[in-house]
Amino acid sequence: MTEEQIVKILKESGALLTGHFQLRSGLHSDHFFQAALLLQYPDKAEVVCRHLAERFAGVEIETVISPAVGGLIVGQEVARALKCRAIFADKEDGQLVLKRGFTIRKGEKVLVAEDVVTKGGRVQQTIDLVRSFGGEVVGVAVIVDRSGGDAKFDVPFQSALKLDLPTFDPAACPLCAKKLPIDRPGSK
Repeated sequence: MTEEQIVKILKESGALLTGHFQLRSGLHSDHFFQAALLLQYPDKAEVVCRHLAERFAGVEIETVISPAVGGLIVGQEVARALKCRAIFADKEDGQLVLKRGFTIRKGEKVLVAEDVVTKGGRVQQTIDLVRSFGGEVVGVAVIVDRSGGDAKFDVPFQSALKLDLPTFDPAACPLCAKKLPIDRPGSK
């Protein structure tokens, strides 16, 4: 599957938005990838996540973990394609934790799956969580990497699509200077 085919699927699902957005990272942008609008279509989610899973062919993976809520469906679909277990981490007091009876055993080979990465903070929290249980993180899989190469992890990092979308520090945001209304779509 080519990047053009993935972009076509994202556009068909309405997942690529334009406007004035505040990202979860705190940065501003004139574009936003709303993964939920892609993931609401199971057939499209399956195609994109299967493509993402194929990037880890040959890697031993026992479990896929995702940070809630954005990564839930991504993790489920990637795990389905890899024929392994899918779990997720809940947010509690700003930190990620395992609940609902989920466990990670020492040495378990775990892939982290997420919808989008800008700075990589939530993914790094997930990596740290896995390691706190003694699990071995074998990679990171995201649908969209919009970090411009800034998101770095100490494990293999693959995305279905790299989007070079501009981001702005709020103090230097040209959209704020134009007094354009801001949307905070991260978890809407």
